[in-house]
Amino acid sequence: MSYQIIDGKAISEQIKEECRKKVVAYKEKGIEITLAVIQVGADPASSVYVRNKKRACEFCGMNSLSYELPEETTQEELLTLIRKLNADDKVNGILVQLPLPKHIDEDLVIQTIDPKKDVDGFHPQSVGALCIGQPGFVSCTPAGIIELLKRSNIEIAGKECVVIGRSNIVGKPMALLLLRENGTVTVCHSRTKDLKEVTKRADILIVAIGKPKFITGDYVKEGAVVIDVGIHRNEDNKLCGDVDFESVAQKTSAITPVPGGVGPMTIAMLMHNCVESVELI
Repeated sequence: MSYQIIDGKAISEQIKEECRKKVVAYKEKGIEITLAVIQVGADPASSVYVRNKKRACEFCGMNSLSYELPEETTQEELLTLIRKLNADDKVNGILVQLPLPKHIDEDLVIQTIDPKKDVDGFHPQSVGALCIGQPGFVSCTPAGIIELLKRSNIEIAGKECVVIGRSNIVGKPMALLLLRENGTVTVCHSRTKDLKEVTKRADILIVAIGKPKFITGDYVKEGAVVIDVGIHRNEDNKLCGDVDFESVAQKTSAITPVPGGVGPMTIAMLMHNCVESVELI
């Protein structure tokens, strides 16, 4: 069976280009857009993400403020900085790179960010707004997956959608967004019985399980669309996802690769949220 590879790189470039045009239009009205990025400690993966976010801001013509704080920064020092940025009218979006060092309470940090500047979409108010269909920021990875589907002309309405994983950052908001698009949604997790039986019903299968190559061909219905959110390094130090691409791809009608699928969309949607923030401030 021939399948479509969903090119997250190309679609993310389209979205960033759209953001760039909007930023130019805002600049003509004298409005600048600024994203503040805070990183505590020097986790190598976080440093790569932060660098990519700065690069995307540059491409889109936005300003980025960067706060690289030492590992031993206290919780109070971090909260003080967030409050200062909340009060700064020039700052549109505030992003605290996770994970944070163990001595800092992530939930408290997320709750301290002004929901109008919560471009990551993690604040309880943003999540609550999503639940009841009110406007607000949506967490970037799930929002990016919806764009991947829509821009690849994949119909969501009326489809059986199965999400594997129930994290606050991907699984839960993903389920809510699919519902918003009129999908019929099932969320699976570590306690799900007969996982294969559930996943084989899926027209659209979204895998955010955090286990390399966990989903093989026998979990997937013929002609399904498979979106792989995972990113790992295998024994040969090559990037792979939660889906065993070789055994799954042949059964699908469309599938995202790793790398080059969901990953680039997260940063593109962050840029989209920063542009949207102008309307909220």
